[in-house]
Amino acid sequence: MDHAAVLALYDREMREGARPDDPGARIERAGGVVRQVADELGWNGVLWSGLDAAGADRAVREQIAYFTGLGRDFEWKLYAHDAPADLGARLLAAGFRAEPAETLMIAETAALALGTPPPAGVRLVAATDPAGVELAVRVHEKAFGTDGAPLRHRLLARLAADRGTVVAVVALAGAEPVGAARLELVPGTPFAGLWGGGTVESWRGRGVYRALVAHRARVAAAHGCRYLQVDASAMSRPVLERLGFHPLGSTTPWCYEN
Repeated sequence: MDHAAVLALYDREMREGARPDDPGARIERAGGVVRQVADELGWNGVLWSGLDAAGADRAVREQIAYFTGLGRDFEWKLYAHDAPADLGARLLAAGFRAEPAETLMIAETAALALGTPPPAGVRLVAATDPAGVELAVRVHEKAFGTDGAPLRHRLLARLAADRGTVVAVVALAGAEPVGAARLELVPGTPFAGLWGGGTVESWRGRGVYRALVAHRARVAAAHGCRYLQVDASAMSRPVLERLGFHPLGSTTPWCYEN
């Protein structure tokens, strides 16, 4: 893989040329940034910026004024290669708070080993209705310790609007949900995204996460997606590297709260 070329393609297709990730969201381009605007439970934030040192502080102030005017908390999704080089320090000075950095990882779907099965006693089921979504939300809340309401909102909205662009899957041990994840397809681009992969603590290290990645990769391959992208935590990065994903840089969510 030509890392520089793929990173440039990712920036162009998935950030600068972003599509809304929620039926009720919209993409706006203003003041040197590309941002998504959604309701209170959707994702609001800056996806891409083309800034220089002279205009960066003004652009940051403009985005704060815009989102706070809507009554929205929002996120500035900053990548290590974004300019200016000190944009993170500028966000900090403007009142943003940094979440833990993640690794942008991308794999060519055709190069991945797709045959990884779930561990014994576990089966993977599609979450295609409200009951399935609730199982995925239960895993999310147990695995990450955060409120599952935004995920519930997003999955139900996507499934109602267009089942073809999101694939949610739950790992069940008997009737108990022990892992969950989703695949987001982006029609018109060569990319698909792996999101929300989580395993409850008692089942970690048994291969549930690997099986969820392989399952989603098979679905992406069946849809003709050339690349799979994931923002990997420190916990998931080693697993993804062993599966064939390449680290292309880091990304930090900078959060601004009203």
